[in-house]
Amino acid sequence: MSDTRAVAPQRRAAYEVLRRVFEHGAWADRAFPAAADRHRLDSRERAQAQRLAYGAVQRRGTADHLIQGLADRPLRRLDPAVLAALRLGLYELAFSDATPDHAAVDQAVELAKGGGGRRRLAGAKLVNAVLRRAASSDDLLAGLDDRTPQGAAALHSCPEWLARMWWDELGAEVARSLLAAINEPAETAVRVNTLKVQPQELVDGLLASGETVERPGSGLLAPPEALVVQGHLSDGLRSRIAGGELVPQARASQAVVEALDPQPAERVLDLCAAPGIKTSAIAARMRDQGELVAVERDPGRANQLRDLCSRLGATCVKVVVGDATEVDLGDGYDRVLVDPPCSDLGTLASRPDARWRKSPELIERLAGVQGAILNRAVDALDAGGRLVYSTCTVSRREGEDRLQELLATGRAVAVDLGRASPELAHGRDSRFLQIRSDRDHTDGFFIAQLERT
Repeated sequence: MSDTRAVAPQRRAAYEVLRRVFEHGAWADRAFPAAADRHRLDSRERAQAQRLAYGAVQRRGTADHLIQGLADRPLRRLDPAVLAALRLGLYELAFSDATPDHAAVDQAVELAKGGGGRRRLAGAKLVNAVLRRAASSDDLLAGLDDRTPQGAAALHSCPEWLARMWWDELGAEVARSLLAAINEPAETAVRVNTLKVQPQELVDGLLASGETVERPGSGLLAPPEALVVQGHLSDGLRSRIAGGELVPQARASQAVVEALDPQPAERVLDLCAAPGIKTSAIAARMRDQGELVAVERDPGRANQLRDLCSRLGATCVKVVVGDATEVDLGDGYDRVLVDPPCSDLGTLASRPDARWRKSPELIERLAGVQGAILNRAVDALDAGGRLVYSTCTVSRREGEDRLQELLATGRAVAVDLGRASPELAHGRDSRFLQIRSDRDHTDGFFIAQLERT
């Protein structure tokens, strides 16, 4: 029998997360804290375990491509425990310099053995053979390139349909750049909550205490409330977040509110509002004066929205629980934000397992919901009022296709956002914006602005 105590606890935790994600459908960010607590990891071990778990989940596509070549058998014939050990071991060999190769191989073999038994021991022998073959290679990734969508999917670790979609919609060069970016660390950005403190006052205090934050340059992606954090969130920044002075929010998400430009005393409608990050930013721009109706379908998420607004001092928010395609929205709003459910393809860098949960069928289904919500939102807008439509994705079906269908009805006209922000203008229709993680170093977002005719 194998003694799994020989395996480092942080590696055991990462292995458990890998199995929970791919065998039981768990989300990595939910499975990891439980695994880390179960193995009683200290802060250093916890950081290493998270790097291993998230990295191996993220790089599954590349690992699977390598396994098929090195093991000379289909993945479907591999025992799930063996496959998880191979994925973790190959991630360490190909993408991590923190562990010597021989140690990465030995640890993966021990994980594959588990509690022993003939089948597990046979699987461990396969893990040993495959990983030793991999460790003997001068460059495991040398045979991979991204000249084709299929090759790009293997090299950059994503579903092949996604590589092909971006190839078709954005061109090969942009697609390669975007696919490379989804494996880079996501930028850490926060928003100063002006209902609690003024930006410059807070920045001065943070810099005086040694925090490494900076205000971005200028333009739509650099609103006055935005701060970029160098490195991870410190205890001091976490304390400011807990106190409501700072709110974690990507600069692209803040740009949506910048485009909406809500004013004090206006009537504003926010559709699909939970968890409330943009809602609270709108309230802050309104100086908590006026009426902000936030519609959310899920009662639990609506409660989270209420709690967040209460903690941040946004008292002008009225939360309505209901489906935006069915509930009575009212009319006469000065501004409307439509931020509907989407495929989230612009946030893949910060969510390691999200890429494996998406599909063309999901995009098509969401596009129908988005169109229905957008049509109802236009009806709620006052004549001459402004509507902003945003999705945190990079997908034609969820972006310009939705707008073109609505514009064809003549009920609204598009405001040319690309004229003011040409660096962000969409490649196919410059009236719209397409923020890209590779170029703009923040989440990918589609943003359009309409005026009710």
